[in-house]
Amino acid sequence: MTAPFAVVTPGSALPGASVPATPKNLPHTGGDANPSAEAMRVKFGAAIERVDVVWGETTVYLKGDRVLEIVQWLHDDPAHQYNYLSDVTAVEHRDADQPLEVVWHLRSLPFRRFLRLKTLIQQGDKLEVDSVWPVYKGADWLEREAYDMFGINFRGHPDMRRILMWESYKEGYPLRKDFPLRGRFSRSEQLRQALDQDPEARYSMEELSVADAFQDLPPDMRERLASGDTPGE
Repeated sequence: MTAPFAVVTPGSALPGASVPATPKNLPHTGGDANPSAEAMRVKFGAAIERVDVVWGETTVYLKGDRVLEIVQWLHDDPAHQYNYLSDVTAVEHRDADQPLEVVWHLRSLPFRRFLRLKTLIQQGDKLEVDSVWPVYKGADWLEREAYDMFGINFRGHPDMRRILMWESYKEGYPLRKDFPLRGRFSRSEQLRQALDQDPEARYSMEELSVADAFQDLPPDMRERLASGDTPGE
């Protein structure tokens, strides 16, 4: 007979850990940092550039060439277990002298911790960082969105192409500060480009075979299916 299933409660990964509680009366800046931040300093040294705590949330600034290594460690180390990637995004400031920030939001469900990672890309440098897709498969669409909106290339991503705008979109990256609100092309030109796209270009052979099968149906059945009528019982 197998042992009964044991329920795992979030926050109970450490033996004897206290019940998690929502912190209150937090200072705007300062306060206790996420314990993982100090462990990262010890493990990676100079690769950890800065640690900020704002409203109780810890942000760790990393060197761009160490991101994948550090994220892998945060995910695999049993004392941290950041097993959920909730977001990948970027921040560009209006001040042209400020670097663009690439941002990752990590959560450790067993330890009930939140950690924000950032790396800075200086103005004029290549917009490129390592993909964390090898660690979190959920990074696939998140990184594609950051590429589509900001132009950041994620090295090692298996399918680095636009996800919101069409692939031949040439106006630039809509969330960059230099992007005009009305776009660089006229509305008619934007519409023409959209209509020129081949909607079947990214369909799989299986999806196309389904469409072909529909054309092989008898005319009355195609008409009934197209009208939305359901067969009688």
